[in-house]
Amino acid sequence: MAEQQKERILRFYRGSEGEETAIRLIDLAEAVVKTAKFRLSPFLDPYGQEIAETICASYDGLQLDFDGGYPGAERQRAMLRHRDFAGRPDGFAIACVEAAWNGQFARLTHRDVLGAVMGLGIERELIGDILPIADTAKILCDTKIADFIIQNLTMIGAVGVKVQLGDASEIAPREERMKEIRATVASLRLDAIVAAGFGISRSRAADDIAADKVKLNWQSTASPSKTIKEGDVLSMRGRGRAIVTEVRGQTKKGRTVVVLNRFF
Repeated sequence: MAEQQKERILRFYRGSEGEETAIRLIDLAEAVVKTAKFRLSPFLDPYGQEIAETICASYDGLQLDFDGGYPGAERQRAMLRHRDFAGRPDGFAIACVEAAWNGQFARLTHRDVLGAVMGLGIERELIGDILPIADTAKILCDTKIADFIIQNLTMIGAVGVKVQLGDASEIAPREERMKEIRATVASLRLDAIVAAGFGISRSRAADDIAADKVKLNWQSTASPSKTIKEGDVLSMRGRGRAIVTEVRGQTKKGRTVVVLNRFF
């Protein structure tokens, strides 16, 4: 990649949540070009995956694949591979660790499990999806830290847990329920669209945006007045995500008609 093109990409992400990810992925891409081999990224959220696609498209001879350990995973690792690489990559180095507890006395959430794992000093980028179901949670992670989690994760909050190596092949593909929402809004402001998409008041939406409970295209945003457009993805902690599929014309009262697909 020419230095000018590299600088354009970095300038685009500079100051955003994606800056550090872009820098790291460019370093990986250049290492692949130099060695004609392959490199694995840390776990990336959907925004990070978009950055990986943008960067790899800017290099000649790079191939890009993603895997999160099971079909439909949200957080995935990217494999950047040179087209001339003659070897065979061993895979994406993803392990599945399973934590179990007594479900009669505790109900643990994704946030509880993630907090306990990160409390061990593990960086978020080494952890993929966390799938709590009833009295167990499957934790997708880098294989290098699987044994460490098994040996050290003994409590999640005040609940004792038993941890062992799990089997990612037993994880069913992610199935999301989708509901189409048609609404009229006073404007295309973020708080108005969030309120319509997630069935809450506009003031509640503004509060949740300020509390960083809402992501726009997988990025934090503190501005409830940000203008939304077709294709934007809204995600809200504990409520799923919604995609703005259509922005239609205005009603006789001057309100804008929007269509969203909300996923649960």
